[in-house]
Amino acid sequence: EESVLSKQFETPFFITHFPVSTRSFYHMNDPSNPNVTLSSDLIAPEGYGEITSGGQRIHRYEDLVNKIKSFGLDPNEYGWYLDLRKFGMPPHSGFGLGVERTVRWLLRLPHVRDATLFPRTPSRLYP
Repeated sequence: EESVLSKQFETPFFITHFPVSTRSFYHMNDPSNPNVTLSSDLIAPEGYGEITSGGQRIHRYEDLVNKIKSFGLDPNEYGWYLDLRKFGMPPHSGFGLGVERTVRWLLRLPHVRDATLFPRTPSRLYP
């Protein structure tokens, strides 16, 4: 688990090249090793765990259709997403930053809910 691994470090670090089976269909496979993706997670040290996740996206229409099918999904359900690639898409990457997770790490808070403006807990489901 990432939080256990992060306890072994004192500075943030990246984990890269995740197995294809652990990432979403839109992550590009590594051309030099098609069993892993061109993806990464940034892990905060001292047990705080993942703070961002990202990777290179598949930008070619045919490659994306094939990957969707390889995941056992129906390409027709992703028409709007596939349409973005029909007329050309440049190679690109993306990432998602966990703002609350980052704030938790920077402020050394005990739980992510302490960094969330309106946390949802079992006793509080509405803001």
